Amino acid sequence: MRNKVSSILAAAVMIAATIAPTMAFSQTRSQLDQEAKRRQQKKNEWRNITIGSGALAIIGLVSKNGTLALAGTAGALYSAYRYEQDRKSQSKTDRARAAYYSRSSIVANGVRYNRKTVWKNGKKYYTFVRSRNG
Repeated sequence: MRNKVSSILAAAVMIAATIAPTMAFSQTRSQLDQEAKRRQQKKNEWRNITIGSGALAIIGLVSKNGTLALAGTAGALYSAYRYEQDRKSQSKTDRARAAYYSRSSIVANGVRYNRKTVWKNGKKYYTFVRSRNG
């Protein structure tokens, strides 16, 4: 019984390890764009909280209020930690987005789309347009 359970568990882990990379590439470009924007917003929030908490710590030090200084320092350190975590996460999202646009074509719902370069306001962008062949 124990061998059967462990073999089923091992098979499930192997299937999950095989499917997970495929599922990561199946994200649409709008989902990747939204995720990148959300990460940037969260990162900015943590940065602003870090600045505010640091200012609170300085006020506590200047006014010789140990509780205020401690709370401000703790808040600044935690916020800085979360900022760094979001920065790393944003890098992963940006890499996934770059991998998506590095392809010369994609197939979505059985339809082939080719990558096209678009210039707007002097900036280079990529988009996918439906292929004429299929």
